[in-house]
Amino acid sequence: MEHTITTQKVNFKVFRFNADEDYLPYYENYDMEVTSEEVVLDILNRIKWDHDGSFSYRRSCRHGICGACAIKVNGRATLACKESMNTMVEFFGNELTIEPLSIKRAVKDMIIDKGDFWEKHDAVKPYLISDVDEHPEHEHLVTPEEAEELNEADLCIQCGACHYACPVVEINEDFFGPAAFAKAYRFEADVRDDAHVQRLEALHQEKQGVWDCVKCMECAEVCPKDVDPISKITKLHNMLFKEGVATSNVATRHAVGFKHSIVKNGVLDEGGLVLYSEGPSIVKHIPVAFKMFTKGKIVPPWGITKSENLDEIQKLVKSSSTAKF
Repeated sequence: MEHTITTQKVNFKVFRFNADEDYLPYYENYDMEVTSEEVVLDILNRIKWDHDGSFSYRRSCRHGICGACAIKVNGRATLACKESMNTMVEFFGNELTIEPLSIKRAVKDMIIDKGDFWEKHDAVKPYLISDVDEHPEHEHLVTPEEAEELNEADLCIQCGACHYACPVVEINEDFFGPAAFAKAYRFEADVRDDAHVQRLEALHQEKQGVWDCVKCMECAEVCPKDVDPISKITKLHNMLFKEGVATSNVATRHAVGFKHSIVKNGVLDEGGLVLYSEGPSIVKHIPVAFKMFTKGKIVPPWGITKSENLDEIQKLVKSSSTAKF
């Protein structure tokens, strides 16, 4: 069957900024005929080759494995070499805005300073820590089942898409970020690693650790390699309890209270969960709680209807719990 190449006109609104010359960033518009065979990287190339040779961006492998060309299209992080223009137009229409992963970290056009990303990456000790014999007599074999526990965390290409899509990273400079957590999990799940507790202690700390994740799922949405960082963060939560690293704070009590609520009622008692998590500090939430109560968002303890399948739910919780709370 003959392959038909189609074309369509697209207006690109492109972020421009040179930290050495510009006080503020600006946008330039380029009207271009786009073919069905092109990816976003082809557009970046054409802007540079055909319109403005000073336009700057990072690229390398063109095969979706180096992570260099990660940018944002209409606010959505993506690998420029991987994303089809047809898909972009289908998602967003014929008006596309091209920006760097992080505007506030822009150095020149699409190029950003990823210093904070690499600092967070290095902070979680992203390497195997093990007291191995310098001259081993045999290999340290890992079974297929043990290797499966890595859960494809080793597929991360450090593109930074999830890191700069994370709303917590945007407002909290101490937060490690989803890419660092995925990398930490990769070695926490490795049976050859001997630094489980040491690494977990850093991941447990407030402001920088996993408890500050807001579960927005953005990291899973934008990851071009389907690493699914949020699932790794959830597993790290369980590891903190399993290894005895978790200490009593609002975040850990929230996790414990959530489980207790489900076991007790089969449904979530949101008011009781906040009380369990916050303790006496709950008084600061009274104005918001009152508004939620009047809107039917909070049910008083005596008004909670237990699930009809409570016995089954309790059995599921018991069988699926791998960590002692």
